[in-house]
Amino acid sequence: MSPEAKPIIILASTSIYRKELLERICSDIQVESPDVDETPLEQENATACAERLSVAKARSIGQLKKGGHIVIGSDQVAECEGRWLSKPGTVNNAIDQLQYASGRTAVFHTGLCVWDTNTHRYHSEVIDTEVKFRELELPEIQRYVATEDVLGCAGSAKSEGLGITLLESIFGSDPTALVGLPLIALSNMLRRHGLNLP
Repeated sequence: MSPEAKPIIILASTSIYRKELLERICSDIQVESPDVDETPLEQENATACAERLSVAKARSIGQLKKGGHIVIGSDQVAECEGRWLSKPGTVNNAIDQLQYASGRTAVFHTGLCVWDTNTHRYHSEVIDTEVKFRELELPEIQRYVATEDVLGCAGSAKSEGLGITLLESIFGSDPTALVGLPLIALSNMLRRHGLNLP
């Protein structure tokens, strides 16, 4: 792709973590906030929800743009042995989630969508990461939640921060997926849309 034809890359997310990740591979990006209801649909499983929301976020921005833009949407849904671990919203909910996750394995489903405004076609994928939590005592859960802001974080723990100390192991094909934007899959998608990476 020639420099003149290089598309404008838009991240459909206000997450500073996704922005920092995207800037690893794309130095010149724009950020816009998608208008999407994140409420799960009735009987929708976690994988389907993550993919639907990532597509919806990319579409909500992409359908408003003329050609020449690539819009990236992403969403993450976590579940642990049948229970969804949503964004806790309150300290008490975060403590409750971490008590439940203690000693258990959670799966973080990270949806990714790349929307091309030239064609209004998209590619989407869900990347799974298994996270095994240590056996956690209530006092350490309380210390953690008091130290790190996790109220807007699915699963109530940030692996890129102090939350890594709560974990026993992480298994997945892309370490950046757990933080919220799977760069390996994203790089492949962007190459399909004509971007030269690296």
